[in-house]
Amino acid sequence: MSGRPHRDILHLDLDAFYASVEVLDDPSLEGKPVIVGGSERRGVVCAASYEARKFGVHSAQPTATAKRLCPRGIFLPVRMERYRKLSDRVFEIFRRFTPLVEALSIDEAFLDVTASTRLFGEAERIARKIKTCVREETELTVSAGVAGNKLVAKIASDLGKPDGLMVVPRGTERKFLAPLPVGRLWGVGKVTREALRRMGVATIGDLSGIPSEVLAKKFGRHGVLLHELSRGIDEREVVPEQEAKSIGHEDTYPEDLVNVNDVQKELLSLAGRVAERLRRQGVKGRTITLKVKYHDFTLITRAVTLDRGTDDGGEIYRGVLELLRKTEAGKRPVRLLGISLSHLSSGGEGSKAQESPEQLPLFKSHPPERAVGGAAGLPVSREKKEKLNRTVDRIRERFGKKGIRPAALLDEE
Repeated sequence: MSGRPHRDILHLDLDAFYASVEVLDDPSLEGKPVIVGGSERRGVVCAASYEARKFGVHSAQPTATAKRLCPRGIFLPVRMERYRKLSDRVFEIFRRFTPLVEALSIDEAFLDVTASTRLFGEAERIARKIKTCVREETELTVSAGVAGNKLVAKIASDLGKPDGLMVVPRGTERKFLAPLPVGRLWGVGKVTREALRRMGVATIGDLSGIPSEVLAKKFGRHGVLLHELSRGIDEREVVPEQEAKSIGHEDTYPEDLVNVNDVQKELLSLAGRVAERLRRQGVKGRTITLKVKYHDFTLITRAVTLDRGTDDGGEIYRGVLELLRKTEAGKRPVRLLGISLSHLSSGGEGSKAQESPEQLPLFKSHPPERAVGGAAGLPVSREKKEKLNRTVDRIRERFGKKGIRPAALLDEE
């Protein structure tokens, strides 16, 4: 692998993240089989504590299967807002050590710390510092893999779980990979694994001994890539996250929504969450998009573009109600709802100054029964509305999402 630029790559993965957060918030769950996911009817497991994994429970498994395998497991619903807040704190720690952070998911990332070693020490030391910071500041544990490329760093962190730190010194990649099952490699799924088994390949070392031309003939360009990966060669760079093109949220429901009032109530909740996320990131959006998936998995979207950007939940909700009229919600059962805003700009950009009060027309276009959880329709200036939203955000940060919310959502758990 000489002649290639030396890089120091970390793969960091929060251990059983969703389940660990639930234990963090409720210490009585410590040491118990905690399973986070959807309903038994058609949900899937999103995360399982290591105690639950002993029963064969794993992520992406149907919840019904998990209940058969672990009948005494503690099954909890997904609390995505809580997980995102903790994830944001963890990723903020990552970025203290390098701007080159590539998020793979809410709980997993690659870091390129090549240029950071002069300031913080060698890569292994950086990984230890990050693990310590995460534990001290969030009480969560993170497993780390340290290597010269993404592939090896990822496999190393997986092998070190939970709360592990595994270092693969430069030049030992092929030796490290050789005894591992070939299924550990990216791109080796069930079909490819079976094809390789018929070729006598069981381990990554077996694969590395097959000439590249043979693999190319069998698998095309993918075969050439597999040959390189099996020898510990991975030239992919860490790509920092790009600026978001849209911000949104969607929910899939354990039971189809058949009543339009229930749909409106869910949209009110979604609008509030999306607005809070926009404000947290300091942006506003002009284009509101409503996503509706019916019970038969038919997916439709409807969109409207405003004259100016917004981060206000009431304004988003009113726009969505207009879009809802262009769907068959209430006539066809609804499985999923989503709201997103695009054409984003920073808080003050793309907005015309408006000091005079503007009427909030919540009841102008909709009768009271359709305007779930609205305001009283009193004149409110945009400036006052933004101050009100910031106050609401601070209350929720201190007391949680139930600290303050629309009256129509008071009956929700």
